[in-house]
Order: sequence, then C-alpha cells, then structure tokens
Amino acid sequence: MTTIIRAGSAHDFLALVPALVGYRPARSVLCVAFSGNRTGGVLRHDLPADPESADALVSTMVGTMCRLAEADAVVPIVYTDREFAEDGGMPHRELLEAIVRRAEEAGFLVRDALCVAADAWGSLLDDDLPSGGRELSLVAESALAARAEEHGPVADSPAKLARLPEPDPLVSAEIARLLAELDGPVDGADEVVECERRRRAALDELERELGDGLDPVVAAEQLARGEIASPAGLAWLVHLLERPLFRDAVLLQVAFGAVIGELALDSAEDAALRARDADASLEELMRREFDEADAESVDAFLTRLLLGQAAARPERRRIERALETLTVAAANAPVSHRAGALCVAAWLSWALGRGSAAGALIELALESDAEHGMSQVLARFFGTGTLPEWAFQPPADTAWERRTGQ
Repeated sequence: MTTIIRAGSAHDFLALVPALVGYRPARSVLCVAFSGNRTGGVLRHDLPADPESADALVSTMVGTMCRLAEADAVVPIVYTDREFAEDGGMPHRELLEAIVRRAEEAGFLVRDALCVAADAWGSLLDDDLPSGGRELSLVAESALAARAEEHGPVADSPAKLARLPEPDPLVSAEIARLLAELDGPVDGADEVVECERRRRAALDELERELGDGLDPVVAAEQLARGEIASPAGLAWLVHLLERPLFRDAVLLQVAFGAVIGELALDSAEDAALRARDADASLEELMRREFDEADAESVDAFLTRLLLGQAAARPERRRIERALETLTVAAANAPVSHRAGALCVAAWLSWALGRGSAAGALIELALESDAEHGMSQVLARFFGTGTLPEWAFQPPADTAWERRTGQ
C-alpha cells in the first residue's frame, strides 16, 4: 500500500525532500515533479556558475519535465551556501523566477518555488517573506521530518549514496584467495604452467560449489534473484564482471531478463572474435564500432538498451536485489578487482533513475582502476545528465515512485 504524507506548508514539504532524493541536497537546484497530488520524480542539477549556464540549465530542466508522461505540476528548489543576509534577500531569485516562468509557459502548475540558504529559507510565492528569510529551524523541527525518515535512510550527500557495506574479513580473505588463483599474475615463462594449474584447481573448486552457477547466464539470474551470497559465488561474480565479454551481458540480463542476456552474450562472443582478428581489445573494438552499427542490427539494439534508448522498463525488483549483492561483492573484493562490479552497479542505479548514486559509484570504480574503459565511458555519459527513455514512462499501474502528497 502506498503511504501518502501530506505536507500542510512549505517548511513541511522541505522536511520531506531529503527522503524523496535519498540524501541531503546541497549546492543544487531540484525540480520535484507532481502528478496530481503525488510526487513522480526529482530532477537535480548542480547550481549554475554563470548566467549563460543558468539559461541552459533552465531549458534542460523544463525540457526534461515535459518528457515526464504524467507530470502536471512542479516545485523548483534551490539549495545554496549563500545567505539571505549576505544577498539582502533570497539568493538565486533570478534562477527560480526563470524556472517558474518557463515551467508555466510549458503548461505546468507551479505549486511553489523555494530557496534553502545557509541562514534561512523562503518561498518565491510568499508575499510576506522577510528580507532575511524564514528560520531553518521550522524545517528541522517539522513533525514530518521524523515521519520521512521512516521511509529509509538519508545520506549526507550524493557521494554517500554509494557507501559500501563493511567487509567481512573472512569473506574478503576467501574472495581474495580465489581471485588470486583465477587471475594470478605470471612473472615469467616458468610460472605459466603453475599459474594454469592453480587456475584449473580454482575452477574445479568453484564448479563443485557453484555447479550450474558457473554459467554466466545462470549466474546473472542468480544475481537478479538475490541468490549469490557465498564467498565462492561472490568471487565468481567479481571475476565475471571484470571481463567485458560477460559484464555487459550480465548487466542487461539483470535489467531485462535472460533472453536479452543470452543475446548480449552471443553478441559479445562474436565481437571478441572480431577483436582478435583486428588485433584489438574487446573494449577498443566496441568503441570503434559504436557509431558504425547498423540501426537494425542486434549490436545496435543492445547498444540502445545500454544507452537507455528504449521505452521498455527494466525490472526494478531484479535490479534492487542485484545492487544489494553487487555492493557486498565490491566491498569484500580487493580494491584492484572492484571496478567491474561497481561499474555494473552504477549502470543499474542509473537505470532506476538514481543519477547521483550512479555518478558516485562510477567515481568509486575509477578510484579502483583509473583506466577502466567502461567506467570512463559511463562517467562521461552520466555527466551529460542523460536519463533513460523509460524514466519518462509511467509504470504499468501508473503508481509513481516515492510519492509524497502536498
């Protein structure tokens, strides 16, 4: 059953916003979209640095709002380090006025337009707003602030959305052992035979414990069902996701099901053969063919899914379960082996519309491996603020996510 928390005033609504986005906003401009009395999504951008970028930001935010199928109203909110006292009135007033004007021109009802500054808060629609704003304690002490916390933890910043759980020393040690045997470096020709022997022994051990779970398609289904928990299963998952041949297939299978996963794996295997013939790495080949793919080809179809250029929604419950497992796997893996799992977790978060969490996860992936190709690509892609097409389509039951009535 959906719980609707009714906000009777602007400060009550502001008390709910952190629960809507999952973190405490700062130095940001948010647009909270409404469908009737229910919130249907939150768009967030960094505060613009100059008037030119402010104009572009307003166009982008209102244009994105126009693509939300059921959105009919909006509340823009500015969060800033500036002060009412320092500015002699509401900071970023011009930005809020521009968003309100463009939103109304686009046909949206503007329910309110708010600014939360370092020393006070205020509403653009409040004719009696003091020049020094209203006290922040009204927001902090709102009765709805405690109610909102019941809907889940609120992070202190977008970066904290990507906080990994505490590793288990025993699990971490076992994962590190298995990965070392599977991927151990070869220092010289004399060690090739010994490294291959250890790799085969590790694979035999994993096969005895995981059985069919050694198959990437089976492993992806287990990930989507939340069935991977043992150190052996987590180690194999990390091992698979370090390899482009399997990584994107697992990612797409979690989001869209086994048929798409098998299609993506077949496509990746064909690409690996082309890469070998071209004397290039698989990721190099994928980048090279990215813009050249036939629009009707399987590769182009899979690329469009990766870019979110499809109306079909991923399966949220599968993704949520996979994210729980991926964060545990990454937390317990050696830092040098985390990039693949974190990269997949980032894309899956983005697929759910959690752009801030996706960006934070990609930063963690690049901290693990600054040269990780897919993470570099996703860092640039997420940086454009692009949302997947399915984010603009209402779910089948038309019940929007994370709703709060006003």
